[in-house]
Amino acid sequence: MGAEILAFRGTDAKAPTIENAKVPRRPPNSELRTREYLTDTEIGSLMSAARKTGRHGHRDATLILLGYRHGFRVSELIALRWEQIDLKQGLLHVIRAKNGTPATHPLRGPEIRALRRLGREYSCTYVFSSERKGPLTATAVRKLVKRAGQVAKLGIDVHPHMLRHSCGYYLANKGADTRAIQAYLGHRSISNTVKYTELAPGRFKDFWQD
Repeated sequence: MGAEILAFRGTDAKAPTIENAKVPRRPPNSELRTREYLTDTEIGSLMSAARKTGRHGHRDATLILLGYRHGFRVSELIALRWEQIDLKQGLLHVIRAKNGTPATHPLRGPEIRALRRLGREYSCTYVFSSERKGPLTATAVRKLVKRAGQVAKLGIDVHPHMLRHSCGYYLANKGADTRAIQAYLGHRSISNTVKYTELAPGRFKDFWQD
């Protein structure tokens, strides 16, 4: 046995190492899907699908609504606390991740009504909580959004960050000022905001008259 080990050690064969191992490369998003945003109509379909899926349909649909209307990242959604929400005055105090700038957003009727119901159904520090009264995990949010996308049959692999992109796209398409969109989404650099105005078809609306 010892001779066999010595013989093996004497060969030129190299044991596999971490450096030599090949890690499968994740394809870029451009190869996985043709676009990174949803239209307002598709967001509505996504919310409708979420309401019909699982035992927490209202919670999940409300999560999609707030993620879309306020351009939340997943980390911002799961960290959202009730103390950031003022339903009487219709205000949402947004805290951004990635050194983003904070802001105060107005809450509209559909959001206020959805949040009031959510507050009655769940008693937790966090707005979007699990059955164990703790915050949802990022993995749980990704799964519920993906599942809603499949049920809605949108023909695109939906992920939560698309809600943020969809917000920027919607505001740019409505003709909102780029600086205002930058502040709303909490971008430190306006170069991150310009990509939404570049996608907005509204800037081409007067190119053809018939």
